Amino acid sequence: MAHEDFWNHQKRAVIVSQESARLRERIALWDGLLEECNTVEELEVSSTDIHELLDDLEKRFEIAENDILFTHAYDERNALLAIHAGTGGTDAMDWAEMLARMYLRFCERMGWKVDILERLEGGEAGVKTVTFEVRGEKAYGYLKAEHGVHRLVRISPFDAEGMRHTSFALVEVIPDIGDIEEIEINPQDLRIDVFRSSGSGGQGVNTTDSAVRITHLPTGIIVNCQNERSQAQNKETALRYLKAKLCRRAQEEKSKEKKELRGEYHEAAWGNQIRSYVLNPYRLVKDHRTNKETQDVEGVLDGELLPFIEDYLRSSLSFPEKK
Repeated sequence: MAHEDFWNHQKRAVIVSQESARLRERIALWDGLLEECNTVEELEVSSTDIHELLDDLEKRFEIAENDILFTHAYDERNALLAIHAGTGGTDAMDWAEMLARMYLRFCERMGWKVDILERLEGGEAGVKTVTFEVRGEKAYGYLKAEHGVHRLVRISPFDAEGMRHTSFALVEVIPDIGDIEEIEINPQDLRIDVFRSSGSGGQGVNTTDSAVRITHLPTGIIVNCQNERSQAQNKETALRYLKAKLCRRAQEEKSKEKKELRGEYHEAAWGNQIRSYVLNPYRLVKDHRTNKETQDVEGVLDGELLPFIEDYLRSSLSFPEKK
């Protein structure tokens, strides 16, 4: 930040400045706790003030401990969350829409703002795919815990015989890396198509070819954006989305290579769900990574995801179980 050319790149400078401010706040938090601990040590055990100080310290340490859960380089960033219907036909597309509602309610609880970048409707019901841009404090840090396959077991509302069906949907979460990452994309590697936006929209949204689809030819990655009225804005957002996907792909390939060298790599299959939501013959939501479970299925589908997310983040850092 002290470099003379720092403010020549304003977008990058703003992001770095914000990160600097967050780090200063984190340091101030721990410095304050250390000062309080020293104050407690100086008090007599019989002091009436010590109990109030200890109670206050316990609450502040809990806040600080949760802060440690977010150690990844991108945890403070906004997130791009995509839901794709998988095996299960119409039931899977309906399940994808149920998940979309669940995450919208969760984002609302967290005070985050959400924009829909892409929505492809299902044939009979639900959605084939939907992509959100989530903006808020530690959006990626929290939502990264949801990346993976989600499994639903229920009596199908689309089965005339009332049979129990199993449906799958893939939730993909990547950080919005913005303009700070030095990822160069060769324009010759891109195929850009424009088309008319689908679904609901304001005046002009569905009457012009404003939607943009970008295909990255070397990798086959396809991104769409149709939420803006301007084709230029949709193109800019789609390029940012593509950039984030390429960054994640590079990280995954690097991680895969390391694990293969250690002999620990196992390819992730579609059936390797991270969480199951069972509505019949019993009611249970279970996270298969942490074994955390609850019978409050309605609460979870209404956005009560924080206990599952924090439990996963704690387990990934080998934290003791939270009492």
